[in-house]
Amino acid sequence: MNIIAAVDRNWAIGFQGSLLVRIPRDQQRFRDMTEGKVLIVGRKTLETFPQKQPLKNRDNIILSYDTKYTVRGAAVVHSVEELMEALRQYDTNDVYVAGGASVYEQLLPHCDTAYITKIDYTYQADAYLPRLDAMEDWELTADSEEQTYFDLEYYFQKYERKKWGKC
Repeated sequence: MNIIAAVDRNWAIGFQGSLLVRIPRDQQRFRDMTEGKVLIVGRKTLETFPQKQPLKNRDNIILSYDTKYTVRGAAVVHSVEELMEALRQYDTNDVYVAGGASVYEQLLPHCDTAYITKIDYTYQADAYLPRLDAMEDWELTADSEEQTYFDLEYYFQKYERKKWGKC
């Protein structure tokens, strides 16, 4: 499975239920990478989408512990175990975890690739992605040249879980 996220210098992803910043080129990259794929988000993240609806042209799966929660146009699962069962029908390379913080944290052990937009700025934040660059089992394997959006600098990065050799 893949993670996809935009983070600031401190790996922050949000503040008070919203993204830290909207960068059109990052949003286009997100769309290009996830269209036709499976998108996993939590309920709070879904509610930040346009009209609080699942994104078009994707198989949306919402992870919510509220057993009464339903969403038209999306599957709703209520545990990581239920999610893993639902994902058995998909190629894991086509599955993207897109937040929020608790969903990233719960699913990180099941992911092997992370597509990160790293923003060279520090925002006021209250939601974070685990710091992949501080984890010994993750490594940066691709880094774009500097991108800019007005005076904001950012990079498209790819992290991959290290494949440890057998002893």
